Amino acid sequence: MPTSPVTASHSASNGAPPAIMLELVDEHGTTIGTAEKLAAHQPPGQLHRAFSVFLFDERGRLLIQRRALGKYHSPGVWSNTCCGHPYPGEAPFAAAARRTHEELGVSPSLLAEAGTVRYNHPDPDSGLVEQEYNHLFVGMVQGPVSPDPDEIGETVFVTPAELAERHAAAPFSAWFMTVLDAARPAIRELTGPAGGW
Repeated sequence: MPTSPVTASHSASNGAPPAIMLELVDEHGTTIGTAEKLAAHQPPGQLHRAFSVFLFDERGRLLIQRRALGKYHSPGVWSNTCCGHPYPGEAPFAAAARRTHEELGVSPSLLAEAGTVRYNHPDPDSGLVEQEYNHLFVGMVQGPVSPDPDEIGETVFVTPAELAERHAAAPFSAWFMTVLDAARPAIRELTGPAGGW
């Protein structure tokens, strides 16, 4: 992940990578402080700001990704197009656009806000906890994606029926259905009734 002024100020003097800081929020999404990324995910978890992106092609298919096996949290599971955390002080929309480009090598078009959702999802495999106030975004992707292999193991475009089949057969992130269901009204507005979302 790129270094920002915020993360650079928390660099270790021993040459270790800089700490990645997250924005802590209250139940209304108001910023109340910061915490180091891994610490914020340790049980019971600290409520922090996050974002989730859902991008679709011109046929109304959703782009999903399988998280890289090297990721410390939820490796190898399928999830939405892109998700992550804004830097402290970074607007969620800007973070969503930035991170989509960093992970997938594309800039989303028609990216629009799709509300927020708050959840608490423990991950039994890693022992970490997702306590997130999540900003949702939907948009379109045009042109081929070029995934960063450190972040993404695989991508695929799916129809609602194909997603249901894949979801029944393969592991997905603990938060996937929560964010998808919360974003459905905006997804239907983007893809139209024929999309089936």
